[in-house]
Amino acid sequence: MELKELRQQSEQQLTEHLRELRREQFNLRMQKGSGQLPQTHQFGRVRREIAQVKHLLGAKKQGQ
Repeated sequence: MELKELRQQSEQQLTEHLRELRREQFNLRMQKGSGQLPQTHQFGRVRREIAQVKHLLGAKKQGQ
């Protein structure tokens, strides 16, 4: 999801999206462990998106 789209979401939507990203990150780790992960670049994408969501949540909590 693009940063523009993330900025338009509410705190509740961002929290739910963060939960989905964490689940996806866990699934990627399990696939890597079992040798079934052909697209290793997905790790970086998920980590980057988690960081963006956490940053936006912090900014929204401060009232920005």
